[in-house]
Amino acid sequence: MTHIKTWLSKLHHLTFTKQLEQLPKKTVTLAEIDIDWLKAAGIRGVILDLDNTIISEDDRYLSPWAENWIAEAKLAGLKLFILSNGKRRYRVKYWSHRLDIAAISPAKKPFPPAFRKAMNQMRLSSKNVVVIGDSLHTDVMGAKLCGCYYIQVASLPHPPRWWEKLAGKWVQIPYPKEKELWDFHGAFGYKIFF
Repeated sequence: MTHIKTWLSKLHHLTFTKQLEQLPKKTVTLAEIDIDWLKAAGIRGVILDLDNTIISEDDRYLSPWAENWIAEAKLAGLKLFILSNGKRRYRVKYWSHRLDIAAISPAKKPFPPAFRKAMNQMRLSSKNVVVIGDSLHTDVMGAKLCGCYYIQVASLPHPPRWWEKLAGKWVQIPYPKEKELWDFHGAFGYKIFF
């Protein structure tokens, strides 16, 4: 009986591993990620980036259908957590409240402590967590350092920072010009979080 249980356990692990390998490593928007695929691959938690993944850093654009995707992910039983390197903590508090997701800011990504804290709070191991964000050097690298799966999304349009002018094309996926963008007009709501 023990051999059968061991064999079934290995088969179960191989099935999840194969399904994880079939998940995309890159996509344009958060809403394009199939929640059922995540669940079938054994994903139970999602660590989300905020700036240029959900909302553009300059508060001009909201990723299309991102809030709907987050609501559906919660209904599907996924646990979510926001990790942001953003220095304007009031923005992170606002989005944490608006989306009803716990957050850490500044997370100092790609360094592991914030990722580990998020996984501990979600009570999940790295093999059951996917990190979704726009930057190779913070989100993807942080996921790899912690043993999590990752999906890189295109970076929402925003004024480039100095380092993005030099290295942006190597660490971010440009948002396609023909792709839909949603204007964001809710930044006035930040005032209560100052």
